[in-house]
Amino acid sequence: MNRLLPGLSRRNLGRELLAGVTLIAIAIPLNIGYAQIAGLPATAGLYALVLPTIVWVVLTSSRQLIASPDASSAALVATSIGGLAAAGSQGYLTMALAQAVICGVLFAAMAVFKLGFLANFLSRPILIGFIAGLALDVLVSQVAKMLGVHIDSGSGFTEKVAELATGLGRVNPWSVLISAAAVAILLLGRRLLPSLPWALVVLVVATLAVSLTHAGAAGVAVLGEVPAGPPVLTWPVLGWQQWLALVPSAIALTAVASAEGLLVSRSYGEKRRYPTRANRDLLAFGAANLAAGASGSFAVGASTSRTAAMDQAGSRTQLPSLVLAVGTVLLLLFGTALLAGIPSPAIGAIVGIAVLPLFGFREFRELWRLSRTEFWIGIACLAVTVLVGAIAGIVVAFVLALINLARRAAAPAIDVLAEDDDPAASLVEDAPAGAVTADGVIVVRMAAPLFFANGTVFAQAVRSAVEAAGSAHVRHLVIDMEAITDVDVTGAQSFDGLRSWLDDARVALAFSRVRAGARPRLAHFDIIRDDDPVYVTNRAAVAALSPTEPSAAERSR
Repeated sequence: MNRLLPGLSRRNLGRELLAGVTLIAIAIPLNIGYAQIAGLPATAGLYALVLPTIVWVVLTSSRQLIASPDASSAALVATSIGGLAAAGSQGYLTMALAQAVICGVLFAAMAVFKLGFLANFLSRPILIGFIAGLALDVLVSQVAKMLGVHIDSGSGFTEKVAELATGLGRVNPWSVLISAAAVAILLLGRRLLPSLPWALVVLVVATLAVSLTHAGAAGVAVLGEVPAGPPVLTWPVLGWQQWLALVPSAIALTAVASAEGLLVSRSYGEKRRYPTRANRDLLAFGAANLAAGASGSFAVGASTSRTAAMDQAGSRTQLPSLVLAVGTVLLLLFGTALLAGIPSPAIGAIVGIAVLPLFGFREFRELWRLSRTEFWIGIACLAVTVLVGAIAGIVVAFVLALINLARRAAAPAIDVLAEDDDPAASLVEDAPAGAVTADGVIVVRMAAPLFFANGTVFAQAVRSAVEAAGSAHVRHLVIDMEAITDVDVTGAQSFDGLRSWLDDARVALAFSRVRAGARPRLAHFDIIRDDDPVYVTNRAAVAALSPTEPSAAERSR
């Protein structure tokens, strides 16, 4: 049992079971709402809590991460499939299943080829901006539901706003009353008794109110009949062109879920001191998405909010997820009649309150305080996601990540090192511009590998250092190689040009602190030649190359 559910013991069994009951109360209302956001029947949200959840529990390395559709994935499903099929149609549902299958294949490929590092290209500012853009799109849909105004869930953000604005004359007062009461209960309840599942309370109270007052006859939309029975294994059948049309959105879903999921999994593992394995979690995400596509659900990712709720409830195992799966099956078998009368405005209020943290107000404030550049990167990603679309948003996110990476790589720290009076100290103080490290010797250090983005920058920086010190007074240039752990063809060509320039200036080239593991590659690219002096430390290089020549024993090749 412990191998399947590490961390579970007789001592914490009761607490874990109680956390599972809490998770049922949280997850079922939210998943019904997320299915509606995605333009799918309520059963698609409930089915995600059964087979995909069980598969995730069996395969994941995380003891706490909850796998489920969330608001951002639901919004991505709606915006990506909305232009390919009519929301609510059988073709739409089939495409959602196929999209989950493609996500599963992509996750599995990332795990097999150990590509988890690709998730790091979605930096935190980019992820904050992208998810905030999706949250804004979701909120517009939920506000419409709370007001009793129908809008097309598959439309773009600007179209949804326009539809909402033109539909304000058709606002249903009973829907507004239910929504206002639901929001008040959710906000006040969390302050007074945060441990109580207020979303479930809202659903029960709102359903009773609608049933007793016959508000449905006054135009309040309700969930409607939910088919009884557990999920049935199936397989989406589409033409190959339709499969290909779903690939871009599946890539976007996979990228966001992997970036957020691996980050949350690792952070909770570090916080609670248990090991996690990124590639195993990617494989678990892949299998969960394949299970979702084969059991009538849609794309599954990491639920940050539910994971946090379980952590606060004291859960340290995946048992609550299994309790959730069992509870959902029982609901599907015996309790679907209870779901039919749930008012849509109450669902809209629950989901609307749930997505508010996704706007990242606190995170944006922190970005503004720490780095204005990264703040504007996040804002740009938000704007593109909202105004152009989710797929464009994820593309812009990757482009911005690459630009940011290239910008940083093209401007590495390149220092001329200064010598001090302590013979035991290392040469690590930056010398002022135009200075030499010692009489006739300059030691230069670059804090990055040498490659296409910085090869020319490094060569120019070295020339400038030699010229500023007076090339006639510089006889030796020593390059500190500790951080230059790799090189590519472009970087090697730039270095070859620098070597020729040094030869013309009659400045001898030497190296120090070369890493043993990097030396074969540096030699292969002709960065370090057989006759180049190589020193163990910068101080040994300065001692050997200064006018008072030491013995050759102080030098190491």
